[in-house]
Amino acid sequence: MLTVLGFAMIATFLVLIMMKKMSPIAALILIPALFCVAVGQGAQLGDYVIEGVGTLAPTAAMLMFAIVYFGVMIDVGLFDPIVRGILRFCKADPMRIVIGTALLAAIVSLDGDGSTTFMITVSAMYPLYKRLKMSLVVMTGVAATANGVMNTLPWGGPTARAATALKLDAGDIFVPMIPALAVGLLAVVLLACVLGRRERKRLGVLTLDEACVREPETVLVGTGGGGTPAKGAPAGTGGGVPVKGAQPGADGPETSDEPDEEFKGLDPDRSTLRPGLYWFNAGLTVALLAAMILELMPIPVLFLLGAALALTVNFPHMPDQRARIAAHADNVLNVSGMVFAAAVFTGVLTGTGMVDHMADWLVGAIPDAMGPHMALVTGLLSLPLTYFMSNDGFYFGVLPVLAEAGAAHGVSPLEIARASLVGQPLHMSSPLVPAVYVLVGMAKVEFGDHTRFTVKWAALTSLVVLGAGILFGII
Repeated sequence: MLTVLGFAMIATFLVLIMMKKMSPIAALILIPALFCVAVGQGAQLGDYVIEGVGTLAPTAAMLMFAIVYFGVMIDVGLFDPIVRGILRFCKADPMRIVIGTALLAAIVSLDGDGSTTFMITVSAMYPLYKRLKMSLVVMTGVAATANGVMNTLPWGGPTARAATALKLDAGDIFVPMIPALAVGLLAVVLLACVLGRRERKRLGVLTLDEACVREPETVLVGTGGGGTPAKGAPAGTGGGVPVKGAQPGADGPETSDEPDEEFKGLDPDRSTLRPGLYWFNAGLTVALLAAMILELMPIPVLFLLGAALALTVNFPHMPDQRARIAAHADNVLNVSGMVFAAAVFTGVLTGTGMVDHMADWLVGAIPDAMGPHMALVTGLLSLPLTYFMSNDGFYFGVLPVLAEAGAAHGVSPLEIARASLVGQPLHMSSPLVPAVYVLVGMAKVEFGDHTRFTVKWAALTSLVVLGAGILFGII
């Protein structure tokens, strides 16, 4: 019964947000609350929610201060040279920009933190996508998939969890997987080429000067069948409202030519610029990222200190500090609110025992004849399980069971551990991953639009990694 209700709860959530019948925050709170009552555990709802909130509170705190920190860095112009450099290198070619998004996300992912990766990537690339009228879901989809491949780094989380759960060495798991992961990263770059060529065909190629003076247009952007207007969503999905920043005639009809919003990412005259403090801000950011990689302090503490220092040095006057905090309050509220709402979902899913019953059912459904192929089975199961479950739930709850089943048929735990990593490209777009809300929130993309666009490409990338692992004899 709990198995059916668990799958039903997840399916209900996904359907409602993808059809835009409910906002993600409302769906993350109300749906699990209703299902908790349905399983007869309504009296324990408060305990489940408090436990979930307590687990995710450090993540929410980290995101709140990280958004403030990187928001200040954008305000003072830290990323402006990067944006200008990428634009000049790409020559306003949409295909090169999408490839640049994939490479930037992969490089920044070396710090092992998805939220930081998305904040830096969106901060640098968002102005380009807006100015060139490119699809923002292309940016979020490529960034999430690239980060998913790189999330398998030993310090990224999944590899360490797999090593801990199966009492193995993280290096023994990861190092042999490098060729397969390299193929996965190449697949992301090829995906960026395909999506970029599609954007190039829709928009054309401009010179730098043309991009900076391009006449703004407004098109209709779909609302998914009459729901809430999808700000930043891809055009042409139904009726809609005027949204700036999309190319007419490609995905939707032109409605007006009212002035485009200021291209703030490259505006050289904005009052918040601090050119005299550029190297201080660059050094502070590098030091912050290095401290995270070296784990000198918990990440929430590092961002809390970093945000306070960045505000104090760049904006020493109290009114200016309040103005900067207010300017980023919308992003802070949306993202942190989403994390706490997700705590309700995960708290109920775990507290009621739905996750355990779902995992047991899936493992029990594996035919005995598949025993010798448990590594392949683990790789295939890692796609849906890491999407519908947290990494902790999968690696500490399900993986040991799969490893035991494999061991009974002579399959090495190392092979099982490596196979368990292939679902990470899809996992990074899971509604249970707090970092994805940073990505869609900063990119101003509806979560349902991101999910619809990204899931198929992320799943394909995961299968490519799995196939490469089998081909190379790693899995």
